Amino acid sequence: MPVIIKLPSGNWRAQVRRKGKYVSDTFKRRADADAWALEAERTIDKGLDPRAVNPRHIRSFGEIIDLHIQDMLEVGKTVRRSKSAVLEALKISLGGYRLEDMTRSTLIEYGKKRAKQGAGPATLAVDFSFIGTLMTHAAAVHGIAVYPEQVKLARVALTRLGLVGNPNERDRRPTQHELDALIRYFEEKPRQLIPMARIIRFAVATAMRQEEICKIEWDDVDITKRMVTVKDRKDPRKKDGNHQRVPMLDLTGYSAWEVLLEQRILTRGKGRVFPHHHKSAGTAFYRACKELKIKDLHFHDLRHEATSRLFEAGLTIERVALVTGHKDWKMLRRYTNLKPESLHSPSNVVNFQNELIPEVLTDMATKVKTG
Repeated sequence: MPVIIKLPSGNWRAQVRRKGKYVSDTFKRRADADAWALEAERTIDKGLDPRAVNPRHIRSFGEIIDLHIQDMLEVGKTVRRSKSAVLEALKISLGGYRLEDMTRSTLIEYGKKRAKQGAGPATLAVDFSFIGTLMTHAAAVHGIAVYPEQVKLARVALTRLGLVGNPNERDRRPTQHELDALIRYFEEKPRQLIPMARIIRFAVATAMRQEEICKIEWDDVDITKRMVTVKDRKDPRKKDGNHQRVPMLDLTGYSAWEVLLEQRILTRGKGRVFPHHHKSAGTAFYRACKELKIKDLHFHDLRHEATSRLFEAGLTIERVALVTGHKDWKMLRRYTNLKPESLHSPSNVVNFQNELIPEVLTDMATKVKTG
């Protein structure tokens, strides 16, 4: 017989021990606990896993979120930090709503409330993307009676109200004067442990993200071919195992290979190339910009600058993608806001170093096109 216990919180905990197996769950209503316990006993009698979630007891949107997370874990997909944060916020805001109350009007009110709290159109777009995914997953995988079309209608309404939309694409490029000032600022600070001057030069030379730069290990560096393997490179479809070999070029005004050689002397070629936390590097960059009165410049803008300089050096979209890691070449169009004066440069004929790059490019171009 199942054991049903009322908890101090007012919820009901159902416990089932049968044929050497044990399973328990908590419910807001006693009737739901009784129904779940009976179904758990039947599941055990059939020789099935009693821990399998029975969608019949799913009543709230919060339980839909928990169900989605459990399903992801069961198939070996971890919920990453950014997604976990969004799901937790949704659970706080909407988790208590019953599924039948997740209507168009409820979701529109949610969107308006979030906008008043300061959420921008891009943030709300992410929220509604997750809400739609959660609803569709529950209906498709578990047959739970939810209505994803209500999410679509609410999103259309909020888009028309200007509360949901695409993010504004940043086109901020640092000037050479700003880069020189930042590099000089860090070089003149002997107490600055993080080699920010070299990190800035390396970022503009390679278009790597802050975290990617601080994650490279010397084992990832191919000394012979002047290549660096960036492991688990950011990708909206797949990050784990998304390794990419990146050539260390000298096409943006800074030599990536020269920076690596400088770091090799300091680190003796052991451990990480830049053995510092990426967030600490970001903080140092922010403080320097503030002290130098450089307005509205983020470290990630160096990736934008590097990409633009690669185009200005004469590289085609395909070759720039091999350096930046973009799988969708359309994403690179935003980086083609080139400086008019770059057209005077005779470097439209691209000269890759050491004649070792072409064979690598051929192999990597195939991966990009099929990726």
